[in-house]
Amino acid sequence: MAKVLITIPSRDFDPSEVAVSWSVLKQLVHSVTFATPDGLPGQADDMMLTGQGLDFWGFLPGLKGLTAVGRLMRANADARHAYAAIVQDPAFKTPLAWRQARSEDFDGLLLPGGHRARGMREYLESDILQKLVAQFFAAGLPVAAICHGVLLAARSRNADGGHSVLFGRRTTALTWALERKGWMVGRIVRFWDPNYYRTYEDGPGQTAGYMSVQQEVTRALARPEDFLDVPADAPDYSRKASGMVRDTFDDDRAAFVVRDRKYVSARWPGDAHTFAREFAAILSGGAA
Repeated sequence: MAKVLITIPSRDFDPSEVAVSWSVLKQLVHSVTFATPDGLPGQADDMMLTGQGLDFWGFLPGLKGLTAVGRLMRANADARHAYAAIVQDPAFKTPLAWRQARSEDFDGLLLPGGHRARGMREYLESDILQKLVAQFFAAGLPVAAICHGVLLAARSRNADGGHSVLFGRRTTALTWALERKGWMVGRIVRFWDPNYYRTYEDGPGQTAGYMSVQQEVTRALARPEDFLDVPADAPDYSRKASGMVRDTFDDDRAAFVVRDRKYVSARWPGDAHTFAREFAAILSGGAA
């Protein structure tokens, strides 16, 4: 049994990427500890749990509870059930504070994501977490990152302060194609808050997607081609690339996961089961 640390922000993390990963690791008999900024239990992005606020009328208190598009955009039933279970887990209720976490106390680190700037920027920009991530990589311990969690890894620097810990590795992350698709839908259905799906907006003079997860992660790599997306000739390409189909514990056809030595990465909540199973295999010494 391996001891895994999952770091999360105080609020607005993606419920699928945290709860599904936790559920899979627990099923595969690994121990999980959580860490938050202040040692208090974190809270997922409520819109990703309920779907409320993801429709044209979502800003109206009397109609907010009615969901249409929100039902499609929210976490699926597997993830919602996993989240209902995780909030009852003693480890989730009693997390460490970020500053208390030490790499030598764990066998692996898992970095989930989330897109809502309100809570996620604190997580992605934390010096404490970036130093912690670098320590895990320096120690040669297994690290898993999904979606915006890869961005946290990309921002973490080696001990000399030079390259990213991902420099010289292959990775995936939330692709610009998926991020843009969510952003475009969000601009329509959440017209009063059009950038809900963009954690960082492109600045003046920047090309479209310059501040996307994919482009920032790619800038941290040794070569642009080290950022991987689903190959056009991959089996089940449409299922993997659509952004509409998610994997399950027993069906990985919709998933795209990249493993490079003891580092594993994935794109979005639809990869979460396969992502966590691959990480569990690394923790158990399984072959690539």
